[in-house]
Amino acid sequence: MEIKRALLSVSDKTGIVEFAQGLHELGVELISTGGTMQQLKAAGIPVISVSEITGFPEMMDGRVKTLHPKVHGGILAIRDNPEHVGAMKAHGITGIDLVVVNLYPFRETIAKPDVTREEAIENIDIGGPSMVRAAAKNYKYVAIVVDPMQYSEVLEKVNSNTLTEDFRLALSQKAFLHTGLYDCAIAEYLTKQVTEKASMPVVYSKSFTKIQDLRYGENPHQKAAFYRDTAAQGGIAFAKQLHGKELSYNNIVDMEAAWNLAHEWKERPSCVIVKHTNPCGTALGNTVLEAFERAFAADDKSAFGGIVAFNRELDAETAEAMKPIFFEVVMAPTISKDALEILGTKKNIRLIEIPETTTEELQLRKVSGGLLVQTADDSSETREDCQVVTERVPTEEEWKAMEFAWKIVKHVKSNAIVLAGTDVTYGIGAGQMNRVGAAAIAIQEAGEKSKGAALASDAFFPFGDTIEAAGKAGVTCVIQPGGSIRDQESIDMANKYNITMVFTGHRHFRHC
Repeated sequence: MEIKRALLSVSDKTGIVEFAQGLHELGVELISTGGTMQQLKAAGIPVISVSEITGFPEMMDGRVKTLHPKVHGGILAIRDNPEHVGAMKAHGITGIDLVVVNLYPFRETIAKPDVTREEAIENIDIGGPSMVRAAAKNYKYVAIVVDPMQYSEVLEKVNSNTLTEDFRLALSQKAFLHTGLYDCAIAEYLTKQVTEKASMPVVYSKSFTKIQDLRYGENPHQKAAFYRDTAAQGGIAFAKQLHGKELSYNNIVDMEAAWNLAHEWKERPSCVIVKHTNPCGTALGNTVLEAFERAFAADDKSAFGGIVAFNRELDAETAEAMKPIFFEVVMAPTISKDALEILGTKKNIRLIEIPETTTEELQLRKVSGGLLVQTADDSSETREDCQVVTERVPTEEEWKAMEFAWKIVKHVKSNAIVLAGTDVTYGIGAGQMNRVGAAAIAIQEAGEKSKGAALASDAFFPFGDTIEAAGKAGVTCVIQPGGSIRDQESIDMANKYNITMVFTGHRHFRHC
């Protein structure tokens, strides 16, 4: 296909001057608009304005410039259809063979913290998507380019006259994806403007772009890829890998679990070690090193090959302590240069920096034929929210231990039991089919540390057996949601063992 005439109108002007120069040198006539035209003229590249083609000036602050039959007729005409060719001749329409357009920066605009609705609406492109879709629809006769990364390849094919129909179809697919994602971003923004905060949208639409293909999924026979939410601004999908081999599907799932728990605390350094999405050791410290040493000691057996997350910068002293131990992934908001040098001597360990996110995200889970959507479990109960239901009230030490354990149990798979002190876990029972079984695992893991420990349960106790097991192990305080028809049975059992127990009124099931 020979390119004789091209229309260039881009918001992202990366590489447009060089591309236009290349087209000009190949004898392509260039048409352009607004800022793009001014930039090309400033570079000394001959260019015709759209106004010269249409006979109308750009008007209404540039809102109307390309919406004209001499533009869209030149793009949409079927070149071997006699009726179309006749209409072009009758109305003085000349064909446009190449359309180079990308759209107003809507996503970048709404990402600004102080953006107004008026500013957002003004950055909704109209003429651009119309030209892109017209050219993409008519790919048999027109090539559409929406990505500056395509310029070099397209220019080479124009030069060699190898802009084949198959290649133009691929350009068309990318163009429709470009406008589709653009419309999704607009729809998502406007949904937030018209939907009550507590309500779920009637139609749920999101767009995700692929970051990378993964070697495989949860198991080697499963295919997998990693995608980024086009509306997000931070989080795991924006991780910066500083060292180590490629991340796996399971690494990324575990990273999310570890990162979310580590950031339950702001006031002190925290360290979380995760295996199979469940924390095996969590601790706070006065330093990052102290937090790590205590979290690792909480369950050094399970920590082997684990995922480690910090809520503070990883420093050299902590890196030295971690060096002899095998970990799959180490994450922190930042990793110091010295820490990177120390752990960088280990070939396979993945060292990851992750920017914090302030985006309020809905949680998604695919089911056959549909999608489950829910808000995040961001409920953070404190002692002021709790009701003491036993004869003995908690001491200050017990309150601190229960508050610490309560933050953690929210991140453990149900049925979940956590035994902890004021700032370190002792034992965790996760994902069991009955609650007393989860308690038995946590108690066994804690051993002698069960004596004087706090126990947190993600949901109520249907019977008194879990409290009885806790009392026999020496647990002195329990925090749980309450709400069972047999609550009194658990309360009586707690009083029998002199356990103080509080109800939060909030459940924290975690099924996936």
